[in-house]
Amino acid sequence: MANYTAADVKKLRELTGAGMMDCKKALDEADGDVDKAVEALRIKGQKGVAKREGRSAENGAVVSLIADDNTSGVLVELKCETDFVAKGDKFQAVADKLAAHVAATSPADLDALLASEIEAGKTVQAFVDEANANLGEKIVLDRFTQYADGFVFAYMHRTMPDLPPQIGVLVEFDKADAAVAKGVAQHIAAFAPKYLTREDVPAEVVETERRVAEETTRAEGKPEAALPKIVEGRVNGFFKDATLLGQPYALDNKKSVQQILDEAGVTLKRFSRIKVGI
Repeated sequence: MANYTAADVKKLRELTGAGMMDCKKALDEADGDVDKAVEALRIKGQKGVAKREGRSAENGAVVSLIADDNTSGVLVELKCETDFVAKGDKFQAVADKLAAHVAATSPADLDALLASEIEAGKTVQAFVDEANANLGEKIVLDRFTQYADGFVFAYMHRTMPDLPPQIGVLVEFDKADAAVAKGVAQHIAAFAPKYLTREDVPAEVVETERRVAEETTRAEGKPEAALPKIVEGRVNGFFKDATLLGQPYALDNKKSVQQILDEAGVTLKRFSRIKVGI
């Protein structure tokens, strides 16, 4: 049996992000030589990239990068299979580098981002595939947001203290107000509004909500004459839940988010909320 210790296994896991059994097997094959085991795991990782394509990547991190003057900012979601890899320095370094690349290049969309060159002769897609091989898990980059047209602020929320942020919120205001920006971003993180205003809700979504409200009200046996008022009330309730500006503000539920913005004299132009895997 190869001569190695539990500390060697721990070191190998930290260096590669591979699972415990894979690390033990690699050390066995390398006669306890950690460097050779790292190389073996990297080779095995490259061969396993295609096999991992069908696996689920529901863990990971959301990272942000905000300009020093708050005139621009980005959010990037990078996913992996396990929380062990997600909280590793190597995975987080990959995510940070991707965020820096987005900030520097302003890709038009995900396809443009993946096709862009992050290192000499290496596309972002190749860079992610390399991380896939090195970390031994399926690594997925499939969402990012970039704002650069106002006062930009990010709020990052950790669902567990030992994990990187799992929720990221990016907001863009017409003028600077860090206190309001932080409060509203925290509200968005907690209450997950889908839209900014009623006008932003697609017509087909409103129609579906109205139809469900009417059918539900009829199934409850409500009087026909009362249907329009009840349905309208339920649709308004949907708007209140789904649109940010109409929601009761998290830090003062006697006021709406719109009232908080009005009192501060600022306008929220847009927002993005990313939660890992959702």
